[in-house]
Amino acid sequence: MLRLAALFALLMPQVAGATSCETVRFEGSSFTMCEVGTDEDLRLFHTGPSGPLGSFSAVNNALAAEGKTLGFAMNAGMYHEDRAPVGLFVENGVEQSAIVTAEGPGNFGLLPNGVFCIGDRFRVVESRAFAANPPACRFATQSGPMLVLDGALHPRLIPDSDSTYIRNGVGVSADGARAVFVISNDQVNFHRFARFFRDALGLPDALYFDGKISRLYAPSIRRNDFGFAMGPMVGTVINRN
Repeated sequence: MLRLAALFALLMPQVAGATSCETVRFEGSSFTMCEVGTDEDLRLFHTGPSGPLGSFSAVNNALAAEGKTLGFAMNAGMYHEDRAPVGLFVENGVEQSAIVTAEGPGNFGLLPNGVFCIGDRFRVVESRAFAANPPACRFATQSGPMLVLDGALHPRLIPDSDSTYIRNGVGVSADGARAVFVISNDQVNFHRFARFFRDALGLPDALYFDGKISRLYAPSIRRNDFGFAMGPMVGTVINRN
């Protein structure tokens, strides 16, 4: 599978206007990050005419009707077996799934969790604070746990934890002008992943999207990860060549 992915990457063309992504190292681990500004067309994707889209290629096929394509994309939140979002999901201003504020099992329920909101600026908001005073979001996805909240790491992250996976998430600048999407290229624990957002990138708020199934579409670096069908996805939309 790795050989096929490498071959596909070599054959994959670069796309003009694609979101800039780069790979960096932090404490011996490799991370790829893609930075998006509020002047870019960033959207969340989940449902098409026939149900959940499930893949980057399906999103690109849907965007083709607009004369558009993805500038970058990654999975953006946890989902049930039928690929329905776990927790809040807002697509094009329409709430598809309600917010969940109760503690629960798994990473999603490891409070505090949070919501990534795309509105007049980018926000990562703790879920209960979001429910109490929801900002206006054209798109929103809930996930968990929070990795960084107001500059502090999630209190239940363990520095020397041996639970390591390929992980992905998003961090937001203090002014909300930048969202930085990150995927680890090596298996890392939550603590190192969170510290990458806070200590390497200087971002005060960051939210975990998922692990194990984490995937990235980044034509600027000729990367297109593949695997099982996904639930929510996030990506920039650009004009096709």
